[in-house]
Amino acid sequence: MSIYTTGEIAKLCGVTVRTVQYYDSRSILVPSALSEGGRRLYSEEDLKRLRIICFLREAGLSINSIFELLQEENSGSTLSLLLEQQILAAREALNQQQARLNMLEALRRGISLTGQFSPESIGDIACQMKSEKKLTNLRRVLIAVGIVMDIIQIATAVLWWKTGIFWPFLLGMAVVIALGLWVTRFYARRVSYICPACHGIFRPRFRQMFALYHTTQTRRLPCPHCGRKGYCVEVANQQEN
Repeated sequence: MSIYTTGEIAKLCGVTVRTVQYYDSRSILVPSALSEGGRRLYSEEDLKRLRIICFLREAGLSINSIFELLQEENSGSTLSLLLEQQILAAREALNQQQARLNMLEALRRGISLTGQFSPESIGDIACQMKSEKKLTNLRRVLIAVGIVMDIIQIATAVLWWKTGIFWPFLLGMAVVIALGLWVTRFYARRVSYICPACHGIFRPRFRQMFALYHTTQTRRLPCPHCGRKGYCVEVANQQEN
């Protein structure tokens, strides 16, 4: 049977000598024997135990939890519970890191969009980030209504082509126009825009929502505060009307 010194067992498990000594002081890895000179000596079973300890430490378990776990004869259920707790904690940490990553990426996009960096521009970006979820839900409404409009147009057009009946198509176009006006007004009442020049927040007139020059995050509008006409950043209203 192989016998290992503190340095040898530490090297085999990829830890420091001080770590092995610490585990000894916490009584979770007691050496099997001592040499005549008082040096700690570890067996193959000790090596296996240290590898288990290292694995559990990498999984996030505390020293106290590992100690209690190794004392139990039937530790399967306890380990399962401890691992479940670690999984939940790891998921929470991952969600926090993802949220931080999303914030950093949104900040970078916002700076690229406004082309400037200042306390005011950071405030604009923060406002945009807070409203992102509302904007996503609003855009889903637009997409859903748009699909309905497309279905009406295609269905009535096919009916006209196959049967020669014209009036369902006219009625369908009237419904499509009405839906288009409604969804545009619905959207316009729930969004505002930030002017990147004066950082003022404003709601455009209804007819301005039909502007051709726009992206998914900006719209080319005249600012009522400073008079600038250019792309303004879209944000959701804090309170919907």
